[in-house]
Amino acid sequence: MQALILEQQDGKTLASVQHLEESQLPAGDVTVDVHWSSLNYKDALAITGKGKIIRHFPMISWY
Repeated sequence: MQALILEQQDGKTLASVQHLEESQLPAGDVTVDVHWSSLNYKDALAITGKGKIIRHFPMISWY
């Protein structure tokens, strides 16, 4: 699956799209079949690192 991965390096939030296997997801996550997705306001804040939205890195989004 394609996933948006947000990581922190030297105090900056880095975003990349990576291919993940389902076994790489954190315990307790839920997967859904998504045909279309968009970027919402909180996603944008998380990507820029300005909103302090992310509590734990790496964050996996957009399954």
